[in-house]
Amino acid sequence: MSLSLPGLALLWLAGTFIRIYRQARFFQIEEYQSLRYLRWFSQHREHWSIWSIGAAAVGIVLAFFTDSIPGQQNLLPFVFAAIAAIIAIWPQNEGEIKKAFVRTQRATRLLGAAFVIATIVLVNALIVAGNLSLDSSRSETAVGTLVGLGLFVLAPFWLVLGNLAMKPVESFMRQRFLNQAKRIMVDINPRVIAITGSYGKTTTKNFVRDILNGRFKAYATPKSYNTLMGVSLAINRDLADDYSIDYFVAEMGMYVPGEIRELCKFTPPDVSIVVEVGPQHLERAGSMEAIANAKYEIIEGLQPDGVGIFNWDNDYIRAMYERGYPATRIAITQQLTPDEAKAKSIRLVASDVSENAAGLSFTVWDTETDQSETFTTPIVGLHNVTNLLLATAVALYEGMSLSDVAYRVRTLQPTESRLVQQTTASGITIINDSYSTNPIGAISALRVLGMNQQGRRVLITPGMVELGDVQDAENHKLGVAAAAYATDIILVGERQTQAIQAGIKQTDFPQDRVLVVDELGEATAWYQTNLRPGDTVLFLNDLPDTY
Repeated sequence: MSLSLPGLALLWLAGTFIRIYRQARFFQIEEYQSLRYLRWFSQHREHWSIWSIGAAAVGIVLAFFTDSIPGQQNLLPFVFAAIAAIIAIWPQNEGEIKKAFVRTQRATRLLGAAFVIATIVLVNALIVAGNLSLDSSRSETAVGTLVGLGLFVLAPFWLVLGNLAMKPVESFMRQRFLNQAKRIMVDINPRVIAITGSYGKTTTKNFVRDILNGRFKAYATPKSYNTLMGVSLAINRDLADDYSIDYFVAEMGMYVPGEIRELCKFTPPDVSIVVEVGPQHLERAGSMEAIANAKYEIIEGLQPDGVGIFNWDNDYIRAMYERGYPATRIAITQQLTPDEAKAKSIRLVASDVSENAAGLSFTVWDTETDQSETFTTPIVGLHNVTNLLLATAVALYEGMSLSDVAYRVRTLQPTESRLVQQTTASGITIINDSYSTNPIGAISALRVLGMNQQGRRVLITPGMVELGDVQDAENHKLGVAAAAYATDIILVGERQTQAIQAGIKQTDFPQDRVLVVDELGEATAWYQTNLRPGDTVLFLNDLPDTY
């Protein structure tokens, strides 16, 4: 065996290492869950290396051709195949990167394991090839190219195997990390307030924290740290030896049934809040009933003397409330009158709701005490009335007065990337609702856009995702609604926004005011070039790199 076969294989191995490294970013976005990553990978055919396969095939053909030329050197087939390999493995432009790869300790261990597995596979393949009767340069070139190509194309699977190989190590590290967080929680012993919902949980969590901080000291898990490891990270990083904390406010999310139950065992809640049950993540959960059952785990996980707080206006959550557990239950509504709510033992009611560009105003009735207060807040979005009522219910149960809560609500600020309004130096108003979008929140955001009547109103959106069977229908509704509130619409992604485009076309919205672009950066460049002082832009959702 000459150097052609191992030389080509090593060249392909270098490309495999690069591809493993680049794929690790998507593996990280999918939270190191092998099945989730493989599911994403199988649905994105463009990530299969058709270009690489084609380049390798050309290299083999050229190698066979040159090997048949009388008098030519045996090195020539290898040169052509090597050039083809370099073209095949050369990293392609990844386009817009929204979330860069973070080389954490776990990611480094994963990469190391994947690299070792790929190398072992290559060495064994070369040993097998060495036992073959390869009597010409072209046969060695062909085998070397095929071995390398197979190694390269299967790079994502080396990541998965690396993840499996590191599972015992990660389990040990994970358990040590969790035990540390448990000890901290036992030491500081705060009351735990747990919050879940298909949407609205992060905003409600921050409202609870900011209102309680008017009298107590409350800590809320940062951003959207709502998994077991995310919650434990927040505890280990921020709470060690901080005995001043009265309340630990934890957001609890779910991708599969059982996740919230595990979180509740880890930090048993004294108060549990269910904000909304909707089609967010329906694609993964399978049915609305499955989502509702998973969210109910936060009620089942309550301490024996705990309190459950429910959004009565959501049919699924109302059914949870009517199951009768726990003994202490508080419901809120903005659909009933105070008298109707009192008859149903619903404690808090919002009425006389009004909204303008400056914020929300509404009256909160406490049917238990027959007291009422006017709430005014710079927060916008009608869906936030429900979030504020839920936070108010917690504060009242923990001993604050309704007037105290009303005072705190006046100074609340929106959560990052959730209907945050600001005006640029050039006089353009930006409404940032890019974190995540759901059918209820999308309409609220469009209403806010519509309140800005001074100039052009531009909607920039890639639409909604992970809504399962209702995704196209909900995006179609989004297109119809957008036509009623926006003067210009920019859709990000031709394929994923087709349902929105169909909804827009159903209206009389001028089609020359609809622009479809490939990346968010193009939309941003458009508004920066075309808009003037007084115009408004709504960024509605921003999909992760896995879309």
